[in-house]
Amino acid sequence: MMNRGQFIVLEGIDGSGKGTQIQCLINEMRKQGRTVYQTAEPTASVTGGILRDALGGFTHRSAYELSALFLADRIFHNTNPVNGIRQFLDNGIDVVCDRYYYSSFAYQGIDADLQWVMDMNLHCREILKPDLCIFLDIDSQASDERISKNRLEREIYETLSVQEKIRNRFFEVFALLGDSETIKIVDASRTVSEVSADIMKIYNEFKGER
Repeated sequence: MMNRGQFIVLEGIDGSGKGTQIQCLINEMRKQGRTVYQTAEPTASVTGGILRDALGGFTHRSAYELSALFLADRIFHNTNPVNGIRQFLDNGIDVVCDRYYYSSFAYQGIDADLQWVMDMNLHCREILKPDLCIFLDIDSQASDERISKNRLEREIYETLSVQEKIRNRFFEVFALLGDSETIKIVDASRTVSEVSADIMKIYNEFKGER
């Protein structure tokens, strides 16, 4: 019988280095003989396009609209028959995802009712729970400096004060989730190699427990 794939999510505020660390993690997983599918939210679906327009500031959506749109996009992300998360996992392929429902809780949860956002994701049968979430933690000042250095334009959440609120909300969410989810926090203020080494240690320990 084929073993189910591993579902791993990397999270963090903007500028935390998720993109770089995801590539490092996937490269190492493949060296270990794993077959890995890389994905992200929002997806490339029509709903994902609507979300990117809103995040870029091209259209205005309330936090409640964004929450509902992310939910719809996430259901599609899990269930679509071409490149859905569920089908990859069922076929023994690991999935590494850049952002998942934790981001909805932290980002939309600063303006929408947090419990409502959490309930509609956690209680939806079509939305899978990750096996492991790795949160890359940096403070909002470091986030702001990285965003200023690396991007010409900012998305609607990418301001110093908002990033601080979002970081705090992430930790509130992790406390609420408690032991119901496997969440590991990594200090992402260090060098790429130092952060990557910690992530690989977490991954190898997680893999050994399965």
